[in-house]
Amino acid sequence: MNPPIRVLVCDDQALIRTGFTTIIDAQPDLEVVGECGDGQAAVELAGRLNPDVVVMDVRMPVLDGIEATRLLAGVGVARPVKVLVVTTFNLDEYVYEALRAGASGFLLKDAPAAQLLHGIRTVATGAALLAPEVTRKLVGRYAARIRPAENADPESALTPRELEVLRLIANGLSNSEIATTLVISQETVKTYVSRILAKLGLRDRVQAVVHAYRSGLVT
Repeated sequence: MNPPIRVLVCDDQALIRTGFTTIIDAQPDLEVVGECGDGQAAVELAGRLNPDVVVMDVRMPVLDGIEATRLLAGVGVARPVKVLVVTTFNLDEYVYEALRAGASGFLLKDAPAAQLLHGIRTVATGAALLAPEVTRKLVGRYAARIRPAENADPESALTPRELEVLRLIANGLSNSEIATTLVISQETVKTYVSRILAKLGLRDRVQAVVHAYRSGLVT
């Protein structure tokens, strides 16, 4: 049996922390190794406890969840920790900034317990938790802020087919929708997605979407 997924819960509301901890600890494959009420404490605890996943609130005192996420999972972090952001607000600016800071996904605080558990397990495997329809809304709202980067050129690294798949990912299509569009199997789509992420040095679909906009591949 695999060891349980180690979770750190960070939220400035004690009742929320207690609720999350109770739900998570009731699962045989999950274990809460610590909890705290601000982002600075989350960074310090993560350094000592080495959690697999940090469940992170956004609005907190001392250090907010966005800055804490950047310190835990941002570019250049030697030992990045997977961060699952929970927020009261759906698709607000804080969520977008948290994803840019390195979060692997987000959930709403009023989501069912099953979604929280699924989210932790999903993020722990290295996958991103961002539904395709959420990707469409998120990019549609904030695409104007994603400025092209001079060193982001997927066309030189990817095959024409991989570029086609990347465009569809950036437009918010799921694997099944991409498979239908290109008349290929979902397994083949998964293979293309894995290759794209590996070739571009990206962690997940969220980063792939941002990269596609920054490169000018999608506008």
